[in-house]
Amino acid sequence: MRRPSSRLATATAAALGTAAVLVTTSLLTGVPATAGGPLAKAKDRGAQELGDPDYGVCRGTDPRCYHDWGNFDASKGYRILVYSRTAGPRHANLGPALPPGMNPALGDANAAQKALVEMGRKNGFSVDWTEDVAQLASPARLFGYNAVVFLSTSRDTLDDAAQTSLRQYIRGGGGFVGVHNAFGTEYNWPWYEGLLGGANFYDHPREQPGTVQTVDRKDVSTSGLPNRWAFTDEWYNLVPFPSRVRFLATVDEGTLTQGIAGNMNHPGHGSLHPVAWCQYYDGGRAWLTTLGHDAKAFTDDGGSFAGAKEFQSLLLNGIESAMGKKPFCR
Repeated sequence: MRRPSSRLATATAAALGTAAVLVTTSLLTGVPATAGGPLAKAKDRGAQELGDPDYGVCRGTDPRCYHDWGNFDASKGYRILVYSRTAGPRHANLGPALPPGMNPALGDANAAQKALVEMGRKNGFSVDWTEDVAQLASPARLFGYNAVVFLSTSRDTLDDAAQTSLRQYIRGGGGFVGVHNAFGTEYNWPWYEGLLGGANFYDHPREQPGTVQTVDRKDVSTSGLPNRWAFTDEWYNLVPFPSRVRFLATVDEGTLTQGIAGNMNHPGHGSLHPVAWCQYYDGGRAWLTTLGHDAKAFTDDGGSFAGAKEFQSLLLNGIESAMGKKPFCR
């Protein structure tokens, strides 16, 4: 039998290698890949090569990554825990730091926490809240909640016991919701970065108006939203870029008149700048949004803050899907 020339063999191997890279890129990013880059118009993507970490767990949009191990009884109702401890910068919408314990008194300045408590009251689920890390020290305690919401937490907000507890809770089928500066939290814990969808906050431009694009209206968190809606936020730039997730909403960078480059010179994400997504992760459910900087986004019901109604709908349905009250990530 005549052997192929070495030149032909080399060309064939290169072609196969390129195809493998394209398939891998598409699977990891959730967007189409081409030989010219991860998008058909790579120049529109913005920042490139933002990491492809592997967190060593089952993660992505396949529900087989979820563990239905009987830790939650829907007949007892639904309940969430809102955690807003900050060990670094603190968003104004959180108000003053809360004292130790569970469900300490909330003042008017604790706008974001009060908004989630009211959201639960109006929609038939219970809400507890705390900034006391000791309240997260036991997975048995966390299993009393259908979802845990990290509400603009910051930096190293968990100690060793709480880290272990959160991981065991998620592995047992728990729900997680990360809001806004949950992406500026636990930078040096790879497992948590994976929980966020393989993403982390890097920087942001000025807070400014922009247009949110609903890119997947089949999910319960976005099904009631318009295709495009006005909103004002800080529009987080991310490193790494989310991977193996279902993108739900993006920001149209072309509507950001004050620019997208951040204070540490991130150039933005071009034609795919996500602001909300979901995934299964290490046995649990995780629903994520980088939105939620301004207190009025949580509290305005008079129409003076554009997009507040849409944001609150997005967040409410995201929480209810993460807790298993509504279908998740599909």
